[in-house]
Amino acid sequence: MKTYVLPYGKGNQKADIPEDHVLYDLHGPHAEAVEDEEQAVREALRHPIDCQPLDDIIQPSDTVCIVVSDITRLVHTDRMLPVLVQELNRIGVQDHQITVLVSQGTHRAHTEQENEIVCGSDMVRRLHIVQHDCHDASALTCVGRTSFGNDVYINSLAAKADKLILTGAVSFHPMAGFGGGRKAVLPGIAGFDTIMRNHSLALSEVPGGGCHPGCHAGALEGNPFHEDMKEACAMVRPDFLINTVFTPDGDLYEVVAGHWNTAWEKGCRDLLRIGSVPIQKLADVTIASAGGYPKDLNLYQSVKAHMNAVLATRPGGILIFTLECPDIQEPAIFTDWFFRNDLDACERELRNQFLMPGFVAFKARCIIQSMKAVYVVTRKENFDVIRRSGQIPAATLEEAWQMARTVLEEEGCRDYGVTIMSHAAATLPVLCNIDT
Repeated sequence: MKTYVLPYGKGNQKADIPEDHVLYDLHGPHAEAVEDEEQAVREALRHPIDCQPLDDIIQPSDTVCIVVSDITRLVHTDRMLPVLVQELNRIGVQDHQITVLVSQGTHRAHTEQENEIVCGSDMVRRLHIVQHDCHDASALTCVGRTSFGNDVYINSLAAKADKLILTGAVSFHPMAGFGGGRKAVLPGIAGFDTIMRNHSLALSEVPGGGCHPGCHAGALEGNPFHEDMKEACAMVRPDFLINTVFTPDGDLYEVVAGHWNTAWEKGCRDLLRIGSVPIQKLADVTIASAGGYPKDLNLYQSVKAHMNAVLATRPGGILIFTLECPDIQEPAIFTDWFFRNDLDACERELRNQFLMPGFVAFKARCIIQSMKAVYVVTRKENFDVIRRSGQIPAATLEEAWQMARTVLEEEGCRDYGVTIMSHAAATLPVLCNIDT
């Protein structure tokens, strides 16, 4: 037996697994973590990719809008933003000329405490921080229409600022291919209808076909979801970008800065190199964590783990997740869709009126339905939500593992294989050859 420890909220869960049954303990290739994050940010800012440095872009008289991710994203904004503001101050831009725009997309607004967690208390005290509201039409400006027929409305503060700087983190995204980059604009600071039109591109072009085959983690070419975002961002013409890239274990690997697209693309290439892992065999059981807080803050974010873990698991296999989910029912619209069992009806409804939370729930429920069983280790107060979503709750990882072993024994499966994914939302299994 070997004890495996998986992240769970701000703590962990552990279970004893027969080591001879473990096929893979998946982590990305070894990648050295950045030791001095402040210096890494400053170096990236002063040596940008494919564009001039901030000194040549920003004038002391400019108003500057800085777009930052909300609390559901691992970015290290609280470490990045102070350095960026220092650089702007050095150029001559004063604090009162800077607006921080939190790119909620369709997510709820931050509390004051969450603003401090994301931006840092000093930045909250010094800067004007605005929560984007995708439903507030009076705060939106139309900047054009994409080739996909999407009318692009974005937050007017970003549209009207003299200079626009995007921040965020490059990550694997189950529909957009990668997070970060252009995603700070769409869906980050876009209007609700713009977001929904973009996200509807994640459905198959053929009714009844489910999800679009080009919209999955790590895919950009032939991905309409991404291509629409890119066109929208090009219309906004951001002046600068700075993004963080993390190892699958959640450590900062690098900081990329410069042109809003080419600097981000470098981050994507590097993440693919350190975050994708080749496998030769699909597991009977995959035990996975989204990566702990904030990636398991709610189910909406947590199911990214489902969308990567399923790639390591045989059809009809078993999935086990450690997801604390203290904010499990946020957003409520996602939870409502997650409770729906008629997937054909869900797809028809999404085609009539696309809702991103509905689509994420639809895709996650398709995964759950394709498995023999899906166990979720979570808080006891979350058990009813988990049951209603077609999954099985457990209080501890050891309890979930014992339930899974019982199912394996009932099936007569003694030569089972297990894969461990401690940071499933950030680890992409790539099946190279099925070992029969």
